[in-house]
Amino acid sequence: MLHVMVAVTFAGMQPTYTLQEKAVRVTGKLPAKASCFICLQNGETELEKPAGAVTYKGKTYYFCNKGEVDAFSKDPESFIPAPIPRPAPMFKLPTPSGTTVDFETIKGKVTLVDFWATWCAPCVKAMPAVQNLHDTYAAQGLSVLGISIDEDGQKKVSAFLAKSKVKYTYPIALDTSAVWKQWGVKSLPTMILVKDGQITKQWNGKVDIKDVERAVREALMR
Repeated sequence: MLHVMVAVTFAGMQPTYTLQEKAVRVTGKLPAKASCFICLQNGETELEKPAGAVTYKGKTYYFCNKGEVDAFSKDPESFIPAPIPRPAPMFKLPTPSGTTVDFETIKGKVTLVDFWATWCAPCVKAMPAVQNLHDTYAAQGLSVLGISIDEDGQKKVSAFLAKSKVKYTYPIALDTSAVWKQWGVKSLPTMILVKDGQITKQWNGKVDIKDVERAVREALMR
């Protein structure tokens, strides 16, 4: 399972403070309840009894299980998402039908990119809403693109699309070259909004489609 973590750095105006660069496990008493950072980034806001905590770059991160503590302690930077805005990496990917999606040709449009997998239940549940965004805003200039990160994607995605009651009319590509890593995807589902070749919004884990739609409308109006 992919996860998302966010770290906050601090620098004063004058003087500039050098923060702790190494992840250190908290050995003292933990609060009775706290927000698990991984759960929080996936849209779960319920307070839980923390299983552990780690401090890194001036911030304390709480986790609801020890496995997350271990993973973050070993490589905290792998959990920290890329900054926004940032350039959208270019790619060419195949589709299940054998055609090619070239992001270079749509990079200037307002584009919603949906990273998903057939085994990801929240991804599959959200896809009809993504299709609805395509139906509603394509005439206003929105481009929608789905990217499956399934292993053996040709077989699995083709079977999924054939069985689906919803007929997806936006392009769906197969990630055959780890584009998801280049785009800073660390959890599924992840939706990313691009305008003028720049990534301007990113939603990870539990995606609020109403928030996505608001951002799409704003991007189209500017």
